[in-house]
Amino acid sequence: MRMWALILMIILLAALTPALYAGNQVMGEIEFEGKSKVERTSGVWVDGQYVGYLKELKGSKKVLLLPGEHVITVRQDGYRDFVERVELQPGEKRLVRVAMEKGPTGAMPAVTSEVKIAVNPPRAAVFVDGLFVGHVAEFQGLGRGLLVAPGQHTIKIALPGYQTFETQISPAARQKVEVKTELLRSQGITEDPLINGNAGEKTPPPPPEQGPPPPSPQ
Repeated sequence: MRMWALILMIILLAALTPALYAGNQVMGEIEFEGKSKVERTSGVWVDGQYVGYLKELKGSKKVLLLPGEHVITVRQDGYRDFVERVELQPGEKRLVRVAMEKGPTGAMPAVTSEVKIAVNPPRAAVFVDGLFVGHVAEFQGLGRGLLVAPGQHTIKIALPGYQTFETQISPAARQKVEVKTELLRSQGITEDPLINGNAGEKTPPPPPEQGPPPPSPQ
């Protein structure tokens, strides 16, 4: 009886292997490259969905996508969004070189407060007042923390597959506060717009329209 079960398992594996291999051949892969710590710690959204921070998107966390057009958006606090539109062919591996540019920011207050973040999983994204500021691992541990202006702030910790954690803090000047929790697994699709982006990110922007050629000189 055991022999028949073993034979049946071998037959099933032999039948499934070509299908699995074909599936891998169809999927395209996005690789990311960033020269500085700014790029490597920036958050990455693919078609409006947060997938992680740039440095970790390899190995078991590599980004595999179906063939077609996709929008890559990379964000970092204090920098302009990096946006690239890519079109993948079946089985293609595409390298996206990310270069962040400084954006307009207000002056940092002379007096600040410090937020220590201790959250699991440490790869989760951190948002302060609706803006992406980094991932948890950047703000936990000795000598690390998030500097904010004294006063009320909304802290959100979000990661696909987990329930978004949200809390309000109101630190006084030079005060240290801690945000500590463990994210709970989500039973369904996370609807939080901070990690799902907006509708415009999910549809690749059309290429710029080309105007009619100028008339030739007479």
